[in-house]
Amino acid sequence: MRFLGIDLGTTNCGFAQAGEDAQGAVELFAIPQLVTPGEVFAEPLLESALYLPREGEFAPGQLDLPWEEAPARLVGRLAAKRGAESLGRLVTSAKSWLSYTGADRTAAILPVNAPEGAPRVSPVEASQAYLEHLKDAWDFTHPEEPFAEQQVVLTVPASFDEVARQLTQKSAEQAGFRNPVLLEEPQAAFYAWLERHDDWRERVGPGALILVIDVGGGTTDFTLITVSDRGGNLELERVAVGDHLLLGGDNMDLALAHSAAQRLPKLDALQFQSLWQQCRLAKEALLSDADAKEAPVTLLGRGSSLIGGTIRGKLTRDEVETLLVDGFFPVVKPDEMPERRRKAGLAEVGLPYEPDAAVTRHLARFLRGASGDLACPTHVLFNGGVFQAGHLRERVMEVLNGWLEAEGRQAARALEGEDLMHAVARGAAHYGRVRRQGGVRIRGGVAHTYYIGIESAMPAVPGFAAPMKALTVVPFGMEEGTGAAVPRREFALQVGEPAEFRFFSSAVRKTDEVGDLLDEIPPEVEELAPMQVCLEGKEGQVVRVALETHVTETGVLELWCASQAPPGTENAGKRWKLEFQVRESKRSK
Repeated sequence: MRFLGIDLGTTNCGFAQAGEDAQGAVELFAIPQLVTPGEVFAEPLLESALYLPREGEFAPGQLDLPWEEAPARLVGRLAAKRGAESLGRLVTSAKSWLSYTGADRTAAILPVNAPEGAPRVSPVEASQAYLEHLKDAWDFTHPEEPFAEQQVVLTVPASFDEVARQLTQKSAEQAGFRNPVLLEEPQAAFYAWLERHDDWRERVGPGALILVIDVGGGTTDFTLITVSDRGGNLELERVAVGDHLLLGGDNMDLALAHSAAQRLPKLDALQFQSLWQQCRLAKEALLSDADAKEAPVTLLGRGSSLIGGTIRGKLTRDEVETLLVDGFFPVVKPDEMPERRRKAGLAEVGLPYEPDAAVTRHLARFLRGASGDLACPTHVLFNGGVFQAGHLRERVMEVLNGWLEAEGRQAARALEGEDLMHAVARGAAHYGRVRRQGGVRIRGGVAHTYYIGIESAMPAVPGFAAPMKALTVVPFGMEEGTGAAVPRREFALQVGEPAEFRFFSSAVRKTDEVGDLLDEIPPEVEELAPMQVCLEGKEGQVVRVALETHVTETGVLELWCASQAPPGTENAGKRWKLEFQVRESKRSK
């Protein structure tokens, strides 16, 4: 058996593998894909780009893959290139859409700028397309080791809520994955560092507090990991996870596009969208090649003479690094919180990007936490392709160590020596092997505290809805493969007709235990998408139930309602499972 680690990224997907030999190195899997029409090459990353071609846009055979003839959709390098030249048919940032509670993530909504009549896909379908490509590429190159027979670890942002996690798993299952294990990306990055440093115990001793800062294509993730001594053995535990921040490479690419547009003729909306995509490609080329000084930006004209109307520009390395350092990593004080701007009454349909682009201000808020006291990391692990720019890492360390100095603490040290573009995939593969064969693991469990809404039992009052309370059903840190019953409480469950279940979560309330009931829902407890479902049973019947929660070995949360009816009666022994759903009604057993 092999252990396969897959980083389903916002901008790029990575793939790594590890054998059963515990001493064997984790290796990258080069992913075959179309790079130009009719040409397939194995590349170290698969760009998370899905292109929906027009009928007859490519000549016969130009889109053939070694394992599929004339696919209807195009994935990877060529998809990104063609999509940057042809607006309205390129799907990007599907992973960010998977986490957006304001959208129907199972509906065909991408690309959002598709013209009337053009095809669209759902965020789940787009993610499925990337994963299918990875599976098929593996099966083509490893016919003696079928993908279905390997252990797959699939990564997700630490800040993903349960709905986004389940939708990611749904995408994988629809792509043909069998029992994929989910792992948080910052943890995966740290596993990659552990795999490459046998002497890690000498580098991070007891009492160390490690900040993992992961700035990806669409999100920024913060995680804190502690090192403690338990009976002479060092143990690692993930103790804090930041909010889900839609702030990352997409924002940076847009900033670069605005900068480049100032040197170009006036662009229309479609040309600017194309420039945005071109700047992403240029940024990645500059940050991945230390010798590159500039990268070209080319836009097709909009007139009758497309060739004559071609617009050419460039981005320089100095421009990229300066704009990203000062715009996204400014020097701020430790009590300087992100700006909250008043939202317009109407806005274009799109992702809810963070209004404040300063990663350092978001870091200050994360380290302040709910208590207001500054957490003081001793070490920092960087992850994400943007941190290939050394100036960005240096700025983060400068800002953080300024805060620590003001607190009278020693300066934090950066943990060096990791592959920033591939660490998540490498770490996922290493985790798969450690999980099966034993080794150092990070204790973490569920990254949020979860609650279910409980409607108060009270007489009807005209003009007033019954108050909603929040019952803790999953505590922060609940480990995979464990479960818990809500103690000493029974509830009235509506079956046989449609009913709405409301769910809530919090990344900062870490002391609520299973069964704790919040009479008032505080601001730090955020509501998730409600679930509308018709549970099996006699129409209109109310059943007394007890609640049980279980976190599967693959990291998926299950909430069960167990009937408390006496033996021999109608509903005795029945159980109903409530799953986090997204705007869809179904019958559940």
